[in-house]
Amino acid sequence: MARDGSGPADSALVSALLRWYSTNERPLPWRHTTPWGVLVSEFMLQQTPVDRVLPLWEVWLDRWPTPEALATDSVADALRAWGRLGYPRRARWLHQSAVVITQQHGGEVPSDPEALRALPGVGDYTTAAVLAFAFGQRSVVLDTNVRRVVARTVHGIAQPAPHVTTAERARADGLWPRTHARSARWSAAVMEFGALVCTARQPGCDRCPVQRTCAWTLAGQPTPPVNSSRQAQYEGSDRQVRGRIMAVLRDSPRPVGVVALRAASADDAQRDRALDGLVTDGLVTRLPRGRYALPD
Repeated sequence: MARDGSGPADSALVSALLRWYSTNERPLPWRHTTPWGVLVSEFMLQQTPVDRVLPLWEVWLDRWPTPEALATDSVADALRAWGRLGYPRRARWLHQSAVVITQQHGGEVPSDPEALRALPGVGDYTTAAVLAFAFGQRSVVLDTNVRRVVARTVHGIAQPAPHVTTAERARADGLWPRTHARSARWSAAVMEFGALVCTARQPGCDRCPVQRTCAWTLAGQPTPPVNSSRQAQYEGSDRQVRGRIMAVLRDSPRPVGVVALRAASADDAQRDRALDGLVTDGLVTRLPRGRYALPD
């Protein structure tokens, strides 16, 4: 259990990055919004840059300022509003979460960790982020940027492991400030620092307030082992075809047949595979006579 006051783990690193954050914080709108606005932002920011999320988040919150407002509309409405942000399962999960919040939590985003984690599409990271950024609670928020900053400044390695381990989470817990308010602000600060300065490629070490004590810099900035795995190419992929199918269905006011979807891919087998996957994921409804539509 977190104790009040600062402990030994509330280090010089934390203090330095909090000072940096006080003059470098970006005025992102979800930093001054409702818990629902924070939850929406966390769904949208998964694997998506801030500049792509900003305009959609504002439109979304204007249309659906509360979970109940979204829950009363259809999944199809949510998918259409999601547009080309990508990974449309996030829109379906967000709609499902709005329904659960409305029906089981009186329309209020829950502040209990287990209740948050039980929402569709919400895992450990989103739970921790909402607790910190919506409710100001102490939670260890470990996204890619945060993990990279800690890996470099504390452990002297260029990049963390591909997935969060129990040991990494325990070490991070020892670093996080003990009080709720300071911990929540530190989570935001270290995330911002990783996004703006301690970036994955070409980090701005000349602008780093902890350069002299950074374990990675002191070790000579060793490079990570070469990773033989390469990110799957998007052009020509099933994911691209899925996106094209979703675009056709979003733009059509009525169900469409397979003929209307042929432009999604010249490869019939690939198109059918992508379409079957969308149906399985609940993002597309297969209707009689070979027609398809967004779900109700």
